Amino acid sequence: MIDPLELKGKAEKAVLVGLVTDDQGPELVKEYLDELEFLASTADISTLKRFTQRLHKPDGRTYIGSGKLAEVKQWMEEHGADCIIFDDELSPAQQRNLEKEVGKPVLDRPRLILDIFARRARTSHAKKQVELAQYEYMLPRLTKLWTHLERQRGGTGTRGGAGEKEIETDRRLVRDRIALLKAQLKDIDKQMATQRGNRGKLIRVALVGYTNVGKSTLMNLLSKSDVFAENKLFATLDTTVRKVVLGNLPFLLSDTVGFIRKLPHQLIESFKSTLDETREADLLLHVVDISHHNFEEQFETVKQTLGEIGAGDKPVIVVFNKIDAYRPEHHDPDDLAPKREAQYTLDELKATWIARMTGEECIFISAAERQNIDALRRLLYERVKALHVARYPYESDLLFKDEYLEP
Repeated sequence: MIDPLELKGKAEKAVLVGLVTDDQGPELVKEYLDELEFLASTADISTLKRFTQRLHKPDGRTYIGSGKLAEVKQWMEEHGADCIIFDDELSPAQQRNLEKEVGKPVLDRPRLILDIFARRARTSHAKKQVELAQYEYMLPRLTKLWTHLERQRGGTGTRGGAGEKEIETDRRLVRDRIALLKAQLKDIDKQMATQRGNRGKLIRVALVGYTNVGKSTLMNLLSKSDVFAENKLFATLDTTVRKVVLGNLPFLLSDTVGFIRKLPHQLIESFKSTLDETREADLLLHVVDISHHNFEEQFETVKQTLGEIGAGDKPVIVVFNKIDAYRPEHHDPDDLAPKREAQYTLDELKATWIARMTGEECIFISAAERQNIDALRRLLYERVKALHVARYPYESDLLFKDEYLEP
């Protein structure tokens, strides 16, 4: 099968493009482009330069203005850039117009994330989920993504020639493939639902959070397993479930795919069964990278995504990870302006977040350095114990005869 998202030649060097609009200021755009550069690096694409433009809203034809596009094109030609990556989703018409103007492959953020997911998928289930998302992304862009159509497009003397017929044939083939993948994933979803139902009466705890916040490292610590973990985005795609025993209390712990800003809607839909682990959990451990300079927005992104998938009302423990890497910015005591979040000390942040997050318990740890892990285990034990007692009160006298002891 032809990879529908394969570039015309390997793109190793790219320029990034973002817009400063009424909805997002320069600082926010810089943050988005930092993340886009990390995404590109994860896909083995190096960033040569960033371009930004201030517009009230994206240009309907080419996303950025014609003058800025000419500037970008000239710079790419002079410095040998292989492709251009936009921080937002482009419409099929915008992508076609941009590729025609620039003469180079044009990617948007969803396309880049899909490419990373395709590289990261290991199991048959994950590969089918990613393939479905790829085809759904590709369908409205079909005429520009399948290079063999360029030889067929437009019959001699008419626009309705062999090329148009070939395009319609390919569209039908893609729709058939989408239908087949959906049917196969539906069967897998039923099997996975049966597996979840067969896990007995154990309490289920799910690790959730922004991508690359240390969920898999924490999973390894709590479950004493060897889940793959590295400092790259979307290191984990497949849900991993492990049985964990704290004191005399067993429960199930699952590690799920990380969330990210502007996550392609095709991925959310195709990863339904993976997200079911989160929806059906009894307790969520929301892991936050406190060393990230914009961790508050990442926190809100995850909360918003949990609400969108139907898991926004779950009990939560917020786990602020990477305290060993947290470095507050310098604050001049003579400065009359109030401190920014990045200038708070760790102790000040603890007080601020515990006071702000009414109803959600917080704990500050370092999974990599194993700092405060015992306190997390104790907190987790008490929360799982309370859930178990509420669900199975007749077992409480036997199961919780002794209090939790340190391992």
